[in-house]
Amino acid sequence: MPHSRDLVRVTGARWAIEESFQTAKNETGLDHYQVRRFDAWHRHITLAMLAHAYLAVTAAHAPKAQAAWSASHQQKSAVSWHT
Repeated sequence: MPHSRDLVRVTGARWAIEESFQTAKNETGLDHYQVRRFDAWHRHITLAMLAHAYLAVTAAHAPKAQAAWSASHQQKSAVSWHT
C-alpha cells in the first residue's frame, strides 16, 4: 500500500508535467497538428518539445525571463521570447 507522502509526491509531479505541457502548447504549438501519419506526428512533437526545452533553458539563464518563467503558473506563459 502506498504511503501518503508518495501520493503527494506523485500528485505534485503530475501538476508540474501538466503545466509543462500547457506551456509547450501555448509557446511552441504543441497542439497544432492533426494526426495523419505517425512519423510526421512524431517529428512535430519532437521539434515542439525541443523548442520548449530550448526556451526553458534560455529563460533560466536570462535574469528577466527567469522571474517571468517561475511566475508562469498562469494559463498563458508570462515569458516573452522576443526581448
